[in-house]
Amino acid sequence: MKRYLPYLALVFFASVPLWLHDQYYLHTLVVAGIFMLAAMSLNLLLGYTGQLSLGHVAFFGIGAYVSALTSLGFSISLFGYQITHEPWPPVVGMVLGTVIAGLCGYLIGKLAFRVRGAYFVIVTVSFAEVVRLVALNWVELTNGPLALPGIPPLTLGFEWTGYVTLWGKSQNYYLVLVFLALAYLVIKRLVHSPFGRAMIALRENETLAVSVGISVTKYLVLAAVFSGALAGLAGSLYAHYIQIIDPMVFMFLNTVTMVIMVVTGGKGTLAGPVVGGLIFGIAPVILRNYVGPEVQWILYGLLMIAIVFVLPDGIVPAIERWFNRASSAAQKSEPSLALQTGKG
Repeated sequence: MKRYLPYLALVFFASVPLWLHDQYYLHTLVVAGIFMLAAMSLNLLLGYTGQLSLGHVAFFGIGAYVSALTSLGFSISLFGYQITHEPWPPVVGMVLGTVIAGLCGYLIGKLAFRVRGAYFVIVTVSFAEVVRLVALNWVELTNGPLALPGIPPLTLGFEWTGYVTLWGKSQNYYLVLVFLALAYLVIKRLVHSPFGRAMIALRENETLAVSVGISVTKYLVLAAVFSGALAGLAGSLYAHYIQIIDPMVFMFLNTVTMVIMVVTGGKGTLAGPVVGGLIFGIAPVILRNYVGPEVQWILYGLLMIAIVFVLPDGIVPAIERWFNRASSAAQKSEPSLALQTGKG
C-alpha cells in the first residue's frame, strides 16, 4: 500500500482544479507548490547531508531575477561599455535562471563547505544578504526597490503544435504539479544512487565516510549544485507566475518558511517537504478566515511547536513508523489465524 501512496496523491492533486473553483485558494496552492519545490531543494542539503543553509533564499531569488531579466531585457552601462539585451522567451529565462543558480551553488559550495557548523550558516546567510543588497542597489539593472513589473508568463509549445501562454491559475497549478512530480522522481533516483548513499554517509558519520574513501568536498558541492539549481527553478516559476518581483524576495522569512516545511514534514525523507509545505502553505490562509493577523502568527507558531514537540522527527517518519507497526501486527496475526484454522 505504501508504494502506491505517491501515485494516489498525484491523482488526487491532479483532480483539485476540477472541483476547487475558488481562484484564491487555487492561487494559494500554486504558491505553496512553488515553495514546496524550494523546500525539496533545501532538503537535499539539510536532510541528506546534514548542512543547514539559512541563505537558501539567495538561489531562489537569483533564479527569479535571472529569469525575469532574460524575459524583459535590459540595458546597462558596465565599465564604460553599454550592454543591451533584447527580451528572450520566458522558457529560456527559466533555463538560464536554473543554470546560474546551480553555478552559484557550486561557487558557494566550494567556499562554504571548507567550514562546518555555525561558520557554514554564517557564510550562507552572508551570501544571501550580499545578493539582496545587489538587487536593492543596482537600480539600473534590477530597478531596486521599485521592483521589476510586467514579467511575462511562461509560454509553452512548438511552432508545429502552437503556443500556449499560461495566464490562468489552473494552467500554472498543473505546471507546478508537473515540476513537483519530476523533482520528486529525480531526487528519489538521486538519493538511492551511490551519490545519495555517499551524502547520507557524510551526514551520519563524516569521519567514517572519509575513512572509506568518500570525498567530503566533492559530494557536498554536488549536493549544493543540485540544491541551488532546484531552488533557482522554483524562483523562476515564482517570477513568471507573480509577474512582479522586488528585493523582498530575498527576505529571511522565505528561508525560514523552507526550513519549517522541511523540519516539520520530516528532513531526510522524500515526502517530508511536500507534507510540510501543504500544512504551512495553507494554514495561514485557513487561519485568516477565523482570526486577526496578530493571532494568526501566534497560532502558526504554536502549530509548528506542537508538531516538533509531539513528532520530533517530523510527520512523514511518524506515519512510516505507524505503517510499519500496522504491517508487523498484521503479519503476526496471520500465523495465529492459520493455527486456529488448523485446529478447527
